[in-house]
Amino acid sequence: MAKEFVKDVTSMDEDFAQWYTDVVLKAELVDYSSVRGSMIIRPYGYALWENIQKALDGEIKRTGHENVYMPLFIPESLLQKEKDHVEGFAPEVAWVTQGGDEKLAERLVVRPTSEVLFAEHYKNIIHSYRDLPKLYNQWANVVRWEKTTRPFLRTTEFLWQEGHTAHATDEDAMEETLRMLNVYAYICEEFLAIPVVKGQKTEKEKFSGAKATFTIETLMHDGKALQSGTSHHFGDGFARAFGIQYSDKNGELQYVHQTSWGFTTRIIGAIIMVHGDDRGLVIPPRIAPTQVMMVPIAQHKEGVLDYAYDLKERLSSVARVGIDASDKKPGWKFNEYEMKGVPLRLEVGPKDIENGQVILARRDTGEKVTVPVDELETRIPELLEEIQSNLFNKALNHREEKTSVARNLEEFGEKLESNPGFIKAMWCEDQACEDKIKEEFSATSRCIPFEQEKVGDTCICCGKPAEKMVYWAKAY
Repeated sequence: MAKEFVKDVTSMDEDFAQWYTDVVLKAELVDYSSVRGSMIIRPYGYALWENIQKALDGEIKRTGHENVYMPLFIPESLLQKEKDHVEGFAPEVAWVTQGGDEKLAERLVVRPTSEVLFAEHYKNIIHSYRDLPKLYNQWANVVRWEKTTRPFLRTTEFLWQEGHTAHATDEDAMEETLRMLNVYAYICEEFLAIPVVKGQKTEKEKFSGAKATFTIETLMHDGKALQSGTSHHFGDGFARAFGIQYSDKNGELQYVHQTSWGFTTRIIGAIIMVHGDDRGLVIPPRIAPTQVMMVPIAQHKEGVLDYAYDLKERLSSVARVGIDASDKKPGWKFNEYEMKGVPLRLEVGPKDIENGQVILARRDTGEKVTVPVDELETRIPELLEEIQSNLFNKALNHREEKTSVARNLEEFGEKLESNPGFIKAMWCEDQACEDKIKEEFSATSRCIPFEQEKVGDTCICCGKPAEKMVYWAKAY
């Protein structure tokens, strides 16, 4: 029976895309809805998002931001105020043209993002330098009419947080932009055990309407990159379009300088594709909905369940503990919680009770250890930290193994074929070269990393002198 639970999961090496779909469904993270590209996030998937949200929201508030909520609908005239912004989003916009039985006098946009809403609000509430900075964030859903969709990675509707801030100077706005990028990197590395590359997007790849866009890029098991969080420096572009001005200390009118930054449910896709294996999910302990799942053995025997429930209550002080006292066979339960990626499984039966011990099984390595019951409060937190650290190091080693250097287009193509992953290569900063690489290899510039290396002297494409090293990859 246990084998039947996982028999329909495709091997990662056989078909990575199908493996991903099998896992998100089998692990009960999502279900499909009747609207194309809109997913139902099931309780287990939402609990995972809540833990990520809790960690990130704590950092957002620690850095001085307040949570607000903006409307779901945007009038067309408001969206049109920032030309570059609206042009960038036009292909993805969902429109509302009718309310009830009446055709609307003005079309409404179902928000794809909320820059214009915040800009309109800031115009109304910012008047003096004393009103600055404004450090706002919202947790919300947005809609983008995607042509191709996949659960978490690219969906018509998704959940996220979007921060929108206003500052007195360009320098203050830039400091905020980088501060929040570092917050995203911290969440990814410390909570999700996913190593990141931090850097700036090229002019071609930056956010519509931004002065500069910064990103954290992560590498999936199959060698494709995933943009996992972005932070945008807007300068005073939106302020000029919307007339957001303040009186400085000399009584002179100045335009504010703004930022925007976002982190979405697509990060759950990253967790799946970075840590998962052919048995299903592998969830880092710090964001796992259940960190320890107890499976009573021979639970029909007298005293076993009572003992297990007492132990669960005791251990709840050091971990998030669940218990499966259903009538399923133990083998089925083992496979189910391996599929769901629970970091630790605790097995306890009559002989264990008699010997004052339990068995702990690690999801990351499959290793089983026998632990005295009176040592569990110490040993469980230690093991959870070991698992967290092991997952990060494993992902980091994988990224390093899948990172190559190329010095010309021929070498670029060879590396991309033989070892799909990040390719470090020099670039002359001409968009024509960037476009040619995308056209020829379906690979895009992921970022100009903050930590620069001189891996050559000339542009990989045109051979002209180059100063910028860029990370390239095929991407989701």
